[in-house]
Amino acid sequence: MGGPNLLDSTRPLDQSGGPSNRFPLVESKRVLITGGAGFIGSHLTEILSERNEVTIYDTFGRDSFRFLPRDIQNRVHVVKGDILDKELLGKALLDKDIVLHLAGIAGIATVSRSPIKTMEVNLKGTQNLAEALARNSTVERVLFSSTSEVYGKYAFLGKEDGPATLGSVGEPRWIYSASKIASEHLLQSYHLELGLPTTIVRLFNVYGPRQVGEGAIHNFVVAAVNEEPLRIYGDGLEIRAWCYVEDAVSGILLAVTKEAAVGRVFNIGNPRTAVAISGLAETIKRITSSSSQIIHVPKDFADVEVRVPDITLARTTLSFEPTVGLERGIALTAEWYRLHRC
Repeated sequence: MGGPNLLDSTRPLDQSGGPSNRFPLVESKRVLITGGAGFIGSHLTEILSERNEVTIYDTFGRDSFRFLPRDIQNRVHVVKGDILDKELLGKALLDKDIVLHLAGIAGIATVSRSPIKTMEVNLKGTQNLAEALARNSTVERVLFSSTSEVYGKYAFLGKEDGPATLGSVGEPRWIYSASKIASEHLLQSYHLELGLPTTIVRLFNVYGPRQVGEGAIHNFVVAAVNEEPLRIYGDGLEIRAWCYVEDAVSGILLAVTKEAAVGRVFNIGNPRTAVAISGLAETIKRITSSSSQIIHVPKDFADVEVRVPDITLARTTLSFEPTVGLERGIALTAEWYRLHRC
């Protein structure tokens, strides 16, 4: 189960009319993307399907795949299934070279409504995947999409080798982060004991075209383009660093193609875009030229106060460098939502 023999070169690709980013070239590989119909998964599907045999495995609970052009959809093999289905998942994983594991339950509201399912899907589903891959001698790289939530309520320039922080037991918000950090430990165990070639990326607040479901920029932009109120929960002083989807995908693909990434964890985000939620709402209102009101509503859930990544390790090991600024990213996102009205 050695690392992949991939071409470590780059090519320009212009996604969603945005600035041309540099993506590592992956070609002639059999790729499985769990959660491939989701927001980030759909972007990876679009890029990787150009030069690879791509299979997506998804329940289609949040379907961003439908926004891909028909010719791209037609060149992708689709398996509609749940990662809790061990037999179906095992069949889908057979003979794959690269596995990108993005499937999972996310979003504060969704997790709060379904905490049992969150733990089952995120942790047991990851175990199902690891067990199947441990018997698969062809797999060259397994990438797991984790989250900045593992740093807890305060993460200012949080480092990968620092402590993960779990919130209080019984608070629904921390069920998601607990399931993710447990999955990280599980996959690292498979790497250490069985040689499974794992890489983990902790994504920081990814946004952009095709995002459906929950997310502050998604919610604010949709409200702004529809001239509806932008609702801020609480005082809006919480600070986030936002990562445009092109930059996140670039980081993921760099983590897949670099031999030095095997067995390691990387923060993927853009620390230069840090802004308070209240400032984010004002920025989105200005960029979209919206007449929407900004209103504050009571907050009845636990929240993260500060979330800004330290990406030094990703810079030095992966040559990762986010390039899309917040204003440009918001403008591109708003343009997409104006077109699709979803």
